[in-house]
Amino acid sequence: MAAENLQAMIDSMKEGAVLKLEDKTYEGNIVIDKPLTLIGAKHTVIKGDGTGNVISVRAPRVKLKYLTVTGSSMNRNSSEEYAAIKVYTNNNLIEHITVRRSFHGIYLSKAHHNIVRYTNIKGIGKGEIAAQGNGLHIFYAKNNLLSHNTIEGTRDGMFFDYANKNKSYDNNISNTRYGLHYMYSDGNTFKRNIFTMNTGGAAVMNSNNLTLEDNQFIVNYGNQSFGLLLLQANDNHIENNLFYMNQRGLYIDQATRNLVKNNRIIQNQIGIELWASSQAQVFTLNRISDNTIPAVTIGGNGERNDWSKAGFGNDWSSAFPLTDLNQDDIGDFPITYYSSLHQLIEDQELTNLFLKSTAISIYEKINATQNNEEVMFKDPHPLMPVKRSHTFVLWIGIGLLAAVGIFAKGRQKLCITFGRNGRNT
Repeated sequence: MAAENLQAMIDSMKEGAVLKLEDKTYEGNIVIDKPLTLIGAKHTVIKGDGTGNVISVRAPRVKLKYLTVTGSSMNRNSSEEYAAIKVYTNNNLIEHITVRRSFHGIYLSKAHHNIVRYTNIKGIGKGEIAAQGNGLHIFYAKNNLLSHNTIEGTRDGMFFDYANKNKSYDNNISNTRYGLHYMYSDGNTFKRNIFTMNTGGAAVMNSNNLTLEDNQFIVNYGNQSFGLLLLQANDNHIENNLFYMNQRGLYIDQATRNLVKNNRIIQNQIGIELWASSQAQVFTLNRISDNTIPAVTIGGNGERNDWSKAGFGNDWSSAFPLTDLNQDDIGDFPITYYSSLHQLIEDQELTNLFLKSTAISIYEKINATQNNEEVMFKDPHPLMPVKRSHTFVLWIGIGLLAAVGIFAKGRQKLCITFGRNGRNT
């Protein structure tokens, strides 16, 4: 342990000073109560004593760079919600930080206009998921930029609670409960992030007017899992995302007026699971292909949502043969998808484990002969299928590698299930 008392060094500095730390381990827990810059070296560690925050930032315009921070309190019952770095102020910069053995990684508490980038946060990754906190926890904080962070094995990768107008770009999140979790957080932007091997890729709950673009939801898989969940979430813009090899690509419950456009929803067990409590969704220009079930509406029919916009529906690949006599790349006739699986999925949560079995196909055929099917969706302007690109072949390879990673790590079975209408049980 470094002989120097880091807190004493900080206390002796003038506002705006720069403190360059050595390749040593320094004792936490420290409080920074004036604007200054802390810059670490390759092996600089600030180690907490396990009783509180390792670093508490209580002044604006603080910069923390190139540090490993470890050893916050793991007390999950404390009202303080401890973290490796907890920020209570505005206009701070936190970059190139490594976080280990801490409850929350980096916590912004009523802190605005901060930048958190190029951090590496790793949680326990096993055992009871509630025994650890979130990678990035954003609480009543707005107008922050969170970019190029890598988060693994925490409870939620990024958790937003009453946090509006934040921007999250180019983050990579894996092996968490929810990679992204929004609660009562409006007007946020989330672009170019990658979610792999989580219980749920992103859970958007009670949050409105979000922009989710160019994200990748890959192999978020297991019973009742999903790439993206919209629960009581309205007026969100979901465009140019990839949903690949998830249990469900999109899971939509009690949600209204969301625009789902130009996404690739490919090789999921269920492409889109849409509860009848949701209405006025618009699905247009999406490629929805090679899913075991392309789309299913639970608790009613799928006619309360729009499956095209301005004359452009969706590309359903080879699942629905189309003719295009006038060569405008739009099918000459609407397509309507009927299924009886909606009731089975609603009543029996474990049905998802057997969707690819021959028994399911037989079940569908029997119900078709008995007219027990209902309309799952009607696309009035289906798009003619496009040819597969080399890029898509590359994504197949990435998905297979991710799947191999799941089995190699021996992932535990998922602990989150949803009830008859999407509620936690």
